[in-house]
Amino acid sequence: MTSNSGSPVHLNRTLRHIKADFLHLRNIEAYAAAAVAAVLAPLAIIGDLVPVNVQWAALLAGVAVIVYRSAVPLGSPSQFDELAGDRDSFHGLPLRERWHNAREVWIFAPSAVNLLNSQHCDILRREVLSHADSVVRVIVLDPTNPAAIELAAHQLDDSLDYPMQEFAESLRTSVRQLGLMSKWQVAGSFEYGFIDYNPGFSLVVTDASRRSASLVVEFHAFHNETTHSRMHLELTPNTSERWFPYWVSQFDHIWERARKPETADSPFAEGMRDQSSDSTTGGD
Repeated sequence: MTSNSGSPVHLNRTLRHIKADFLHLRNIEAYAAAAVAAVLAPLAIIGDLVPVNVQWAALLAGVAVIVYRSAVPLGSPSQFDELAGDRDSFHGLPLRERWHNAREVWIFAPSAVNLLNSQHCDILRREVLSHADSVVRVIVLDPTNPAAIELAAHQLDDSLDYPMQEFAESLRTSVRQLGLMSKWQVAGSFEYGFIDYNPGFSLVVTDASRRSASLVVEFHAFHNETTHSRMHLELTPNTSERWFPYWVSQFDHIWERARKPETADSPFAEGMRDQSSDSTTGGD
């Protein structure tokens, strides 16, 4: 796997990690030693501005911190908290930045209504699909499967204390949007499909095969206060050589199984219209 330590995602995660450490008074000794070394190193290089005994003291302090941290297990939850959070945790790196210069964007969500709002779709058009070698793939629940829609509505709406959207209506909105996007005259490739059940998560993969690769998994869980309360997990090839390709392969499997719309299909699926009058609950 290639490292993406210079990517905006990695930099943002590093800054969040440092901020969290200071707020919870974690790893302060390491930051202190690093700060002292950063100040003394250039001074020592340019001349005798720093006494030798001070230089040795700083060096020994740094060595002591390294030995201490290698011998004592940190046991800190902050390492996992760097990767996990709710929806608000990822506002520090909005989709405009995540998708800047991206060539592959893969989206799976039961309705994807929040990801397919007008602002995000415009970013996909300008930042991704304007390139000839780009591919955008979107998968949502099959609008012609009333049983799957009813179950997803129960999973996603009825599990919230404060629902904001109805799943059936959200899915109708997304299906219309996907139909419109499929008619765009863009340089890149836009594809979409429908899956026949909700596996319990949503997934956004950006540039799976590039150095800047990243993905975000959202777990729907059994009960949440709102959709913003759901746990997200953000991964790159650098953070996990095992689980990053695992989740990329999850999208691949969903895409292979997804029903691809025929050219003659209407964005307003007949099955969706037939079931809409019977739906009293909604979704994502």
